Amino acid sequence: MRIVGQSISRPDALDKGTGAAKYPADLVKPQMAHLKVVFAQRAHARIGLLDTSAALAHPGVITVLTAQDVPYNRYGLVRDDQPVLCDRIVRYFGDRVALVAAETREAAEAAAQLVRVEYEDLPVVTDARAAMTPGSILVHEGHGSNVLEHVRIRKGDIAAGLAAADVVVEATFETSWQEHAYLQPDAGIAYYEGEALVVETAGQWLHEDRRQLAKMLDLDEAQVVVRYAKIGGAFGGREDLSVAPLLALATWKIQRSTALVWSREESIVAHHKRHPYLICAKWGAMHDGRIVAAQTELVSDGGAYASTSAEVLKGSTLFASGCYNIEHVASDGYTVYTNNVPSGAFRGFGSPQAQFAAESMVARLAYALDLDPAELRRRNMYREGDFEPTGQTLPAGVAALPVLERCVEEARAHLRSAPPDSHPKPHVRRGVGIASGIKNVGYSFGFPEQATATVELHGTREIERATLRIGAADVGQGAHVVLRQICAEALGVAFETVEIVAEDSALSPDAGSASASRMTLMGGRAVKDAAEEALQKFPGQDAKATVQFRPPATTPLDPLTGAGRPNYCYGYVSQAVEVEVDTRTGLVQILKIVSVHDVGRAINKQQVEGQIEGCLAQAVGYALTEHLQCRDGKILTPYFSTYLLPTTLDMPTDVYPIILESADPHGPYGARGVAEMPLVPFAAAVASAIHAATGAWVTQLPMTPERVLNAIDAVRKTALA
Repeated sequence: MRIVGQSISRPDALDKGTGAAKYPADLVKPQMAHLKVVFAQRAHARIGLLDTSAALAHPGVITVLTAQDVPYNRYGLVRDDQPVLCDRIVRYFGDRVALVAAETREAAEAAAQLVRVEYEDLPVVTDARAAMTPGSILVHEGHGSNVLEHVRIRKGDIAAGLAAADVVVEATFETSWQEHAYLQPDAGIAYYEGEALVVETAGQWLHEDRRQLAKMLDLDEAQVVVRYAKIGGAFGGREDLSVAPLLALATWKIQRSTALVWSREESIVAHHKRHPYLICAKWGAMHDGRIVAAQTELVSDGGAYASTSAEVLKGSTLFASGCYNIEHVASDGYTVYTNNVPSGAFRGFGSPQAQFAAESMVARLAYALDLDPAELRRRNMYREGDFEPTGQTLPAGVAALPVLERCVEEARAHLRSAPPDSHPKPHVRRGVGIASGIKNVGYSFGFPEQATATVELHGTREIERATLRIGAADVGQGAHVVLRQICAEALGVAFETVEIVAEDSALSPDAGSASASRMTLMGGRAVKDAAEEALQKFPGQDAKATVQFRPPATTPLDPLTGAGRPNYCYGYVSQAVEVEVDTRTGLVQILKIVSVHDVGRAINKQQVEGQIEGCLAQAVGYALTEHLQCRDGKILTPYFSTYLLPTTLDMPTDVYPIILESADPHGPYGARGVAEMPLVPFAAAVASAIHAATGAWVTQLPMTPERVLNAIDAVRKTALA
């Protein structure tokens, strides 16, 4: 390999470092109309009077748009149940009621304050369990119930399995919302280019954004162009539309260029979050270490609108028994409408919540059986040819055990626990925890999966220039570098010979979303195949090829049993974490992390390591510090001063990203995705390390000092009883 495997530097790194790179907020130009959203500021209410006259009379105001101005006032990634501007009912604090367009930002902001809305407050349901009960207040009238989706998975006979088990452990786990906190808040511009309405913003799927915008305005998709500027992070937070519908609507309505830049508070209040979960688990094992039964109920808070809640739930329910070959499995997952902020895609897509519970249950069983937690995993972990809970054999490339073995090896070399009395401060205890995880790569459950790429070759006797066209978002993960490397490798040319056109829906074919850890495998495979086909035509006047790659098909799950083929590829991860716990305050400090991944083939090793390290920072926040709090549907922590992201002082200096490479049969040069994997088992590894240090099990995320201290106090009280 000449190009694949090299750590080629990011061509855009210098511009991003110096500030020359243009993000959506940098695109705002003089003479553009400025937009300002009037938010509901109510969890649940009926709109009575909506008076825009005072706002319209304010100097500099062009128009004030309401629901009546939207041709099709619904949008959504899976179900179009969210209004662009609310017409009768508002369902959460971040709902949009009106949109002001003015000559200046100051005029738009002042006029938005003048929009008069009279509400009739309605009863609020903000607890997912309560929302499931018969007779609960309905978030969506006519829906019948607040249960958006119920997923059942059955394997074997759970009652018989639990009855036969020598040891049965039960526990309940809670996870909370997590804010994506991407560096670049939501922003964008819109304008006309000839007859085409252009929306320039940041997102994860050009062609899906275009589809929703065209439907909203009752336009042909050819009349709408979506372009992405530089994207300052996404993590699933840009899968759902935020400012794009508002920009498109205003520009279409007033036939002028418009701009909208949200503040950080507006971004936090108005875009979706990671799902909170309540998970009740009951697992059974035999004295010889065989895990024989896993029963789990999962309830997720979907918030006010569907977003991707049903799809996230399917993944959570599938992974509720982790990466283990268990004879008897019964998993029931529910996602529920509430009047909270909507929940949707976030790195890991339901797997971190489910496997926080699953891996914690494995650790508890290990202690109950007096077995080393790594050994219990080793005895039960998926092997090649095993069946997953849906009744299908696992896709080829089951690397769970090699990943675990390498993690154990690296942990022995780099991490150490300590006796309680060995620390110079007797109130500080040190412990090591381990956890493993599984996560799908690519779309699941029968959703059509494809990626399309075009490669054009230019030159006479040899390739002087190659143009790669692929509608693939680079959200900061380096996808464009990887795709160019794959193209250059397939063509046998230098990396610099390949130029990429990837940020315009009109100029590049659809490669799907930059999500589900799929772009290297799916987009990369389409690029490789297209490059090889174009090369066969070269030299020639039309040395061009467009190829659509489709992986093996997946299927929906049977609604009663969960039977089906859910995924075509899995990634596996094992992690070991060393922590110190201050038993006086409950403060947890992470000292060292070992994170082992089988990536199939590292196209760019430096970027893979960067993905692992960056994801671990997000995982530290999810596990320990990021506590997004709501009361009666209102977010109480809409600022970074109250929503605590981890800083450099919270991150360990010793992080060991370990890459294994066993080729995936479908990926380009054997590559598969890795971007989400480090988040999946991390919180469980930290919880196990806290237990190793203190004897206390923490079951709520984030594991704040108060929660850790309460768990330690509970152990102390039990010991004194």
